[in-house]
Amino acid sequence: MDYRQALDYILGTPNTGEVNGRDVMKALMAELGDPQKDTKYVHIAGTNGKGSTSAFLASILRKAGYRTGLYTSPFIQRFNERIQVDGVQIPDEALAEITTRVAAAADAIQAKGFRRPTIFELITALGFCWFSRCRCDIVVLEVGLGGRLDATNVIDSAEAYVMVNIGYDHMEMLGDTLPKIAAEKAGIIKDGGRTVVYGQSEEVEAVFRQACAEHGSEFIRSDNASAKVRERGLKGTCFDFDGYEKLKISLLGRYQVCNACTAVTTVRALRAGGWKISAKALRDGLKSAKWPGRMELMKQKPVIIVDGAHNPQGVEALMEGMEELFPGKKLNIVIGVLADKDYISGINAAMGHAKKFFTVTPDSYRALSAERLAEEISSRRSVPAEAFEGIPQAIEAAERQSDADDVICIFGSLYQVGEIRSYFGRNEF
Repeated sequence: MDYRQALDYILGTPNTGEVNGRDVMKALMAELGDPQKDTKYVHIAGTNGKGSTSAFLASILRKAGYRTGLYTSPFIQRFNERIQVDGVQIPDEALAEITTRVAAAADAIQAKGFRRPTIFELITALGFCWFSRCRCDIVVLEVGLGGRLDATNVIDSAEAYVMVNIGYDHMEMLGDTLPKIAAEKAGIIKDGGRTVVYGQSEEVEAVFRQACAEHGSEFIRSDNASAKVRERGLKGTCFDFDGYEKLKISLLGRYQVCNACTAVTTVRALRAGGWKISAKALRDGLKSAKWPGRMELMKQKPVIIVDGAHNPQGVEALMEGMEELFPGKKLNIVIGVLADKDYISGINAAMGHAKKFFTVTPDSYRALSAERLAEEISSRRSVPAEAFEGIPQAIEAAERQSDADDVICIFGSLYQVGEIRSYFGRNEF
């Protein structure tokens, strides 16, 4: 296969929705020689903050001198973003060559009676092969969905298991209460080791405590609420936490401080396991970490910020962050959503902060139309909403209707972040 054929093969895999266990992933990895056994991992699950926490940890581990893999999803602008080693995306040629091997392995296990691997299983297998080939010292491995049945959970163990913030998302698959969702996420915890938990509600933490007790994994709570913010602005945040003073991150929003705190607590857990990570590596790693599409500043006059928030908890965190940066300021909001998400709760969370909504249709078969979304918003409160043909038209209209000191906030779906970044000439990741 060449690169294009490889992507067509992976992304053209039928979406049957069938993931009843990890047998297919285990068979696929065995056919490939079990490359996932060749490295060590930090395994990260949760609803909101997985990607940012992963980015912080990967950056810290690189600064500590370790050859570090990073596996995340979804991609923002280019597929290769999902699989990185030391901050470099997997090359097109390697992706094509390894996908050819993975496809042959998939055919082999299907001949033995297994179903065809899902898109995510194929991508995860591709990642494990690349990390093994690159001889990574450690891989920061982000769960795709849930945890218990996730393709990434084919690994035997991890140096640390990390549970970030739990919220309501994918409820049709993970459960309709936070404890049920947390239980699915806790499915990555295995015997021994250490589990770092983002400080949150008692009912959620109780689920993780129980899972840790059952597996003999040390429960370590990250007390993110104890972080003291010294400065915040459009260039980032300076804060104190866990005995460190004046830690700096470039990512915006209080919730990113919490994610950074979880990364710091995970570093403490890794040190206890023998990993050599200096205070300087921790500081430099936090400061240099980047994670596009999360409260990312696109423009200053007027201020334009884009975020991938797509569930109620994510929107609430975004609105809190915007209020911190721009107290009392009403926002011109450009929004596009997926029809199968709880977009109504997200709209309600943003409504009190909005001056006007500019609606768009994300590039997804699951998208809610811009017209329908505008109708839903208009029917709820007196905040005006107007539908637009596409993202460029909506942004142009929002800018025309904004003064220099106004603020434009764009959110609703990760599927639209790539197009928005490209619109503003941000093609790097």
